[in-house]
Amino acid sequence: MQFLRLAAALLSAALVPVAAMAQAPEWPTAKPIVYVVPFTPGGSTDIVGRTLAQKLGESLKQSVVVDNKPGQAGGIGAAYVAKAAPDGYTLFGGTISTHAINASLYKKLSYDPMKDFEPVSLVARLPNVLIVNSQLGVNSVAELVALLKKDESKRTFASSGAGTSTHLAGEMFATSSA
Repeated sequence: MQFLRLAAALLSAALVPVAAMAQAPEWPTAKPIVYVVPFTPGGSTDIVGRTLAQKLGESLKQSVVVDNKPGQAGGIGAAYVAKAAPDGYTLFGGTISTHAINASLYKKLSYDPMKDFEPVSLVARLPNVLIVNSQLGVNSVAELVALLKKDESKRTFASSGAGTSTHLAGEMFATSSA
């Protein structure tokens, strides 16, 4: 008899959330999901974000919109997401810049990398890569360093922004090869 009472209690407890869910719109159908990419369109973080948004949309049968919010090495996008409603409709493509580098570069951030975010999944690993124009005539790092020492006009590089890992890696390379 006690077993039947326990089973009935568990069954009724299990049905309460189902009834409550039936009254409220189910996630993710209430509105489109926004995936915030904290860098400009066309970069590696954007490409990963757009690929993820497409696959997520197909899987959930729901619109997933990519919203690029560049600036401050991803800090502008991070601050935006930190202030968004915690309802599951705003996702963020956090990076080493937004969650590690910015905390060491800026005395005061408008977001807390540890407290304002809940990690969901590692989406990608994006290594920094040293690439030179093939017409430069160098085939190794040693040859590049020799050219840089010989011709200062060749000492330029591109990065995804000040304070990003690519910027810091470029500055470290410049310092170590000087």
